[in-house]
Amino acid sequence: MLVNTKARIGVFAIALGAYLPQFPTLVPEFEGQYKEFKKLIPDTVELIDGGIVTTKEQSMAAGDKFRAADVDLVILQLLTYATSYNMLPAVRDLDVPVVLVNVQKMRAPEYATTDTPTWLGTLYACGAVGEMVADLERAGKRHAVITGVVEGGDPQVEKEIIDWCRAAQVRRRFRDTNIAQIGRPYPGMMDLYIDETNLYHRMWLYTKQFDWEKMWAIADNITDEDAIRAKAQDILDTFEIEGGGTIEKVWDMAKYVVAFEQWCKDEQLGFVASHYDGFAQGIAGKLDSMLIPAFSMLIKQGTACAVEGDIKVAMAMGILKVIAGTGQLSERHQPGPQAYHEDRARVPWQDRRRLPDPVLSAHQRGHHLPGHHPG
Repeated sequence: MLVNTKARIGVFAIALGAYLPQFPTLVPEFEGQYKEFKKLIPDTVELIDGGIVTTKEQSMAAGDKFRAADVDLVILQLLTYATSYNMLPAVRDLDVPVVLVNVQKMRAPEYATTDTPTWLGTLYACGAVGEMVADLERAGKRHAVITGVVEGGDPQVEKEIIDWCRAAQVRRRFRDTNIAQIGRPYPGMMDLYIDETNLYHRMWLYTKQFDWEKMWAIADNITDEDAIRAKAQDILDTFEIEGGGTIEKVWDMAKYVVAFEQWCKDEQLGFVASHYDGFAQGIAGKLDSMLIPAFSMLIKQGTACAVEGDIKVAMAMGILKVIAGTGQLSERHQPGPQAYHEDRARVPWQDRRRLPDPVLSAHQRGHHLPGHHPG
């Protein structure tokens, strides 16, 4: 089910404070550029505004704000040249990627009329890129650079920003999502056992354990016959039932589907796995046969797990293997946790602390450490 939360994106811009008294026209120029830049951040995320930073103190204040908000990502607009202290205090204590946006306002200068304020205000966004990247490398911060131009429009810039926000949204949803394990893994199926500590440490996924007896009772309070009837009709429209189906035949099944959907929402569940050994067939076996359509209906409604969409319910035992690091995280075959661990094994141990977040690494296609070329 959709975990209803938004990623929190820290956004700020930097410029050298020494320029402003010399060239007062830069102040409204930068304020206008920053205001337009923030419009590129999609409303699917929550923007935490650190403002325009021109001093170390302002940078520290922005960092305090980002930490208090527990941001998932920081996006930094480079307005013109700035020194390291404009950036580092804002991100020093954060363990999230920093995206440098090097977007120049004008495509090319009019050399005959370009003066110093025009150059610094509209043509020198790239002035700080090298210094900021070097500082982030030295500080061991994950980072990326987006380069483009405002004049004439640059769809690629907007697309990359949206992609980063989407990746941050996955991170936030993982943090607020739980896994359900119903019953216990069948004895001897050693590949199914998961390391709950490892999952929570690396991906913030908390595992909730449920007994079959509790699952048997989840439909006891479902009395909305209209909802049950509508779900029963949906089941009949979805499945071919041997010997013909009627609403009465699938009534109990529909009741459990309604209950199951509500249960997943209440428990904030994004992944579900069920296990039973066949002993309690009167309870687990019968209930499991009712839950299978529940999962199938959720998948039909577009609630299958995907990195680039909402983290919702899917009935696949393989999901537990996937998030434990033995399969692909995304249906679109992007690098998953297993690829992350394989990459990690090829990097010297002293550099491993700088490897990308396992969730966000799926977004950073081709982004590797300097000198690190997998394969």
